[in-house]
Amino acid sequence: MPIARDEDLAIERQRVMILQDQLGERAIEIEHLKPLIAKLRKRQYGRSSEKLDRQIEQLELKLEELQIDEGVSTLQAPRTRGARASGGRKPLPENLEREDVVHTPDERACCACGGAFKVLGEDITEQLELVPARLRVIRHRRMKLACTGCDRIVQAPAPGRPNDRGIPGPGLLANVLVSKFCDHQPLYRQRVRWEREGIDLPESTLGDWVEGCSALFSPLAAAVQRYVMGGNKVPGASTLILVLAPGNGKTKTARLWTYVRGGRPSADAAPPAVWFAYSPDRRGEHPQHHLRSFVGTLQANAYAGFNAVYETGRVQEAACWAYARRKFHELYAVRPNAVTEQALARIGELYDIEREIRRQPPDLRREIRQREAVPRLATLKTWLEETAGKLSRKSDTTTAILYLLGRCVVRRSDARTSCSRARTAAASALRLYARSSARSSSIASTQRPICATASCARTTD
Repeated sequence: MPIARDEDLAIERQRVMILQDQLGERAIEIEHLKPLIAKLRKRQYGRSSEKLDRQIEQLELKLEELQIDEGVSTLQAPRTRGARASGGRKPLPENLEREDVVHTPDERACCACGGAFKVLGEDITEQLELVPARLRVIRHRRMKLACTGCDRIVQAPAPGRPNDRGIPGPGLLANVLVSKFCDHQPLYRQRVRWEREGIDLPESTLGDWVEGCSALFSPLAAAVQRYVMGGNKVPGASTLILVLAPGNGKTKTARLWTYVRGGRPSADAAPPAVWFAYSPDRRGEHPQHHLRSFVGTLQANAYAGFNAVYETGRVQEAACWAYARRKFHELYAVRPNAVTEQALARIGELYDIEREIRRQPPDLRREIRQREAVPRLATLKTWLEETAGKLSRKSDTTTAILYLLGRCVVRRSDARTSCSRARTAAASALRLYARSSARSSSIASTQRPICATASCARTTD
């Protein structure tokens, strides 16, 4: 009996240990899923945000109705000199064309004494008016001249056109491109707009025009690329964009890469520029091709596609603090604890130093970094190593620590790079493009790409 009891206790102990291990694994999985769910909720446009959008639309509609009612009441009310708004309105820009309409009294002579009138003064009231755009046909008439002596025929050469096979002029092409990329009007909406003018311009025709303009912009895009890659420091970033998959009517994920030149935070006097590049996927061959001629420092995230660029020896890696800090911040936002709080505080000290030396000369930046930032970075590295040894290897906090430790190298500072602001410039350019794309109702297509330039992305309707 005692032997059987001991065997039962051993089996129960083993079962308890198995259950404890399972509970520990589940706790780790819960810790991993909570920040992931919070991140997805932050990115997703769910039902709650749609409900909020509907409420905003209703309030905007109500506000519009109130403004219309107020305008009608103002028109119906009798005008008095004391009814003017006390604050006044801003004057109209001086660069706008002015057209004077002179209003003179019908009386030619004074009805009281019969005397003649002379100019005493005038009251000027400005009214903003819109002159509707109008289409016109420009006919190029090339006269043929024949010699009366030898029957030789001469004719003026045909003038150059942006599109040799089409009918659009430069102004019309500029209107199509600005409407699409700046005013977020897809080509099918522009087709409806031209139909109101009595002009039949199918989407395929407009797409051919946009594609033809890409060839015209190619030299400009190449010049921007050479200028950006000619610097000694380039922050890089990428973002997802949806493009139409030809043939099945669905969408697929592509990438938009951006590279920035112009380190104003580091007192770089070079004019700023941004070069965009499109790729149908995220394979590492794309950034490797983009950076094939670059020599200097690349400030980017830990994307593995950049490793082949670093292995060439001509490009030095400068890891981005924003990515490392974001991992701790996401954990702190979901479940604050002493580790994430202290990590954010220590990283914040480095940010404070960068904020103080922003726009300072390189020599001064290097001196302050060596004196203040390097000791703090060494202390941070030691603290991270000690903390990682006390945590589970499967926890998200350990993952964030190992991500930072894998790129934390205490060495002589390069005054040309900043803590994260230069890399943030590339991300800001992408966010600006993403907001513009979100306001547009069209989705990009891979069939008619636009060559990447400094101001337009390589996407079309």
